[in-house]
Amino acid sequence: MKKLTFLFLFVATFTVNACSSNTEENNTAVSTEGKVVSLTSDSFRKLVWDYQNNPKEWVFSGTQPVIIDFYADWCRPCKMVAPIMEQLATEYQGKIRVYKVNTDQQRELAGLFNISSIPAVLFIPKTGKPQMSVGAMQKNGYVEAINKVLNVK
Repeated sequence: MKKLTFLFLFVATFTVNACSSNTEENNTAVSTEGKVVSLTSDSFRKLVWDYQNNPKEWVFSGTQPVIIDFYADWCRPCKMVAPIMEQLATEYQGKIRVYKVNTDQQRELAGLFNISSIPAVLFIPKTGKPQMSVGAMQKNGYVEAINKVLNVK
């Protein structure tokens, strides 16, 4: 009986935590310098690429290079990458924008980029095609990608 009660409490707690929403992630992203900003499909179309009007051609909408962290709340490696993204947003303030996309909540965006493994980080230069990195890296790996792919020093 104790095991059954414990199991019920565990499942109830997990369900409540999983169903609770983070108001920051439900808001449309705004241009916030030095912070990681959550994107929805609507804000992605405004700030990064309007894939509905340009479905076959990549047309970057941003004014600065972008990093997008595709993550999920339950993903342990994603939780290790999150503070690195916060540091990069602060350190490269004014040079790049750092966004995040919750793949559980934004399935359309995850499908658009064929995200099948997370964390996945998309590096988008001002000109040229975006490049995807899959799996967690150390901070110096992201800095190297910022320097080479985004051409930001």
